[in-house]
Amino acid sequence: MVSLVIPALNEADAISEVVRSVPRNSVDQIIVVDNGSTDATAQAAENAGAIVVSQPTQGYGRACRAGLNAAIKAGAEIVVFIDGDGSDCPEFVNELIRPIQENHFDFVIGSRMRGERERGSLNAPQIFAARLASWLIRARYGVNFTDMSPFRAIRTELLYSLPMREETYGWNLEMQMLVAQKQARILEIPVNHRKRRGGVSKVSGTFKGTVLATFRIAATFFRIAFSKR
Repeated sequence: MVSLVIPALNEADAISEVVRSVPRNSVDQIIVVDNGSTDATAQAAENAGAIVVSQPTQGYGRACRAGLNAAIKAGAEIVVFIDGDGSDCPEFVNELIRPIQENHFDFVIGSRMRGERERGSLNAPQIFAARLASWLIRARYGVNFTDMSPFRAIRTELLYSLPMREETYGWNLEMQMLVAQKQARILEIPVNHRKRRGGVSKVSGTFKGTVLATFRIAATFFRIAFSKR
């Protein structure tokens, strides 16, 4: 069983399109985690056919964990994560999950850096952060990533076994570092990326969001990189 988790905070403008564009022949269940939205995100997601889980305490990592818990409860063997703003391209879902289903890999991440990007879909700080994090992970663990893309698929058993602690912006980096640390079978594939379909980015859309994300990502890296295994 494959569950797709979509953390969402005030994404009413885009969430319906995101849910409806997920290929249902690849995914058994779509879980939208409403992370304390003040708009109609939850209702729009439900109307589009998703299962809505509420996590009112804001935090990207908290929302992802709530979605993971719901997927585990449903019996999912693979969990896919994708953003709720319409910037990721759900048509690549099958390419992420197939290598896991065929038992060749345990973790597959979609790289926006290697795929086709719509002009303006990523700003300079986002590109710099992705490249810096990739370089640091390669230097620390010898694993080649080119991105911290939220679009990823992972074997549920593996993710559940990881000592994930991050509750906010460092969730994606933490997962990649812990998977590398565990020497799991990792694959990165190119995926396309486009501008968000509505609303404002919680990270790159504001100066405060950018600063907080940078701090949390840096703190996550140093906590894991220099901790005892």
